This record gives sequence, structure tokens and C-alpha cells, in this order.
Amino acid sequence: MANAFLDGLYSLDGKVALVTGGHKGIGKMIAEALTQAGARVYIASRSAGESDHPLAIPCDLASEAGIDALVAELQKKEKQLHILVNNAGYFSAAPVEDMEAGEWDTVLALNTKTPFFLVQKLLPMLLSAGSADDPARVINIGSIAGIMGGSNMAYAYGASKAALHQLTRTLASDLSARHITVNAIAPGFFPSEMTDGFFSAQEGLKDAIVAGTPRGRLGTAEDMGGMCIALCGRAGAFVCGQIIALDGGVLLK
Repeated sequence: MANAFLDGLYSLDGKVALVTGGHKGIGKMIAEALTQAGARVYIASRSAGESDHPLAIPCDLASEAGIDALVAELQKKEKQLHILVNNAGYFSAAPVEDMEAGEWDTVLALNTKTPFFLVQKLLPMLLSAGSADDPARVINIGSIAGIMGGSNMAYAYGASKAALHQLTRTLASDLSARHITVNAIAPGFFPSEMTDGFFSAQEGLKDAIVAGTPRGRLGTAEDMGGMCIALCGRAGAFVCGQIIALDGGVLLK
């Protein structure tokens, strides 16, 4: 009885999901969790061709042509899309004096523009999948960098994630009544190639971050995957337009 109750809240059996940037890091955590919960999960990224994932679609989402190619490929394989996770992104940091206009444009395009146009171009598949009782789900992966005051010289990155959070709210305002919920997860520090780069570049940084996190550790695959499963299952069907800080309490400091 207990399992049937939990399955009713969290099972994703029969659902189709797309996770961009799903080959590595947080995207891989999400893709694996959704798969374990029963979804058929496609991953898309430039490096997806290197993956042994059976439903990997290599693509470059930095261009409109790349977005169109991904949408066309998915439409060949599926008629409906129940879950879209906009995780693919680009990080950049530099002193104020050194930030270049082209780098700024790259960050804003991939972190903010691409998620919007993926929602737009996949809208027919999302609308087809959603219902009053069980809406389709869009999860945008933001960042605490788009909420917290400190910059760490990530000017374009922080601005892009703050913009993605607001985009989440405005899309939710328009799409929730059409049986598509839109929410964002704003991660704190999780193991990934990006954070590994931070930690290796600055001695002691990892220990300092862990010490500054009230939960006393980095995030894990279970933390990220569990949150996504909750949002995508029946348990999350009434959550709309929220920016969920998944940071172990960093923003409390």
C-alpha cells in the first residue's frame, strides 16, 4: 500500500523527457534520476555523441539551427513531450576590465535565449502531453548566482541566470492555464566540471565553500534528482512559477 501511494506521487512511468546538457554534471544527475523514476529520457548536448546513453542526441544549442535540429530529431521519435529540463548552459567569469562583448553575448544566448526558444519550438509536443490533472513540466536550471549579491566576477553568468528566473515566472504565468507548469531550480554548489575548475584554480576554495554551507557539504545526485522527480511527478503538479534554491542553505548566510 505504501509503495502504491508513493508511486502515485512520484512515478514517471510512460513519460517522455528531454534534458539538455544531459551528458555531464547536473544534467547527467537529472537524466539518470528521471530514468530511474520510469521516464524515457533523451539527452542533448554537443558532447552527447560521446555518451553511451541510448537516447543521446548530439547538437549545438548555441545556434537557432542547432535548436531546430534538436526539435526536428525529437519530433521524429516522439509525438509528446511530458518533461523538458533546460539545463545546458555556459559559464564565464572575468574582471570588469576584461569582460568581452562576444563572451557576454554567448553566455546570455545559451543560458537565457536557448531555453525560451526550446519551449517555443517544443510547445506543440508539451501541449499534447499536458492535461488538467497531469500537466507537462518545464524545469529551468538557474543558479544561486542569479539570486545572491556576491559576483565572483561572473557578471554575465549571474545576469543570465537572474533573467532565466524571471523568464520562468513569465512563462509560468502564460502556460500554467494551458496545462504546462514552469519552474526553476537554482542550484548551489554541486560536483561538476565547472566547480572542479573553480576548486583546482584556487587552493582551499572547496573547503571554504563547504564551511560556508549550513548543511556542511556539496549537493549530491540524490539532492538534484530527487527535487526533479518531485517536480515532475504528481507531487509537483500544483507548483507553478517557483524559483527553488537547492543550495544547502548558502543563501541564508
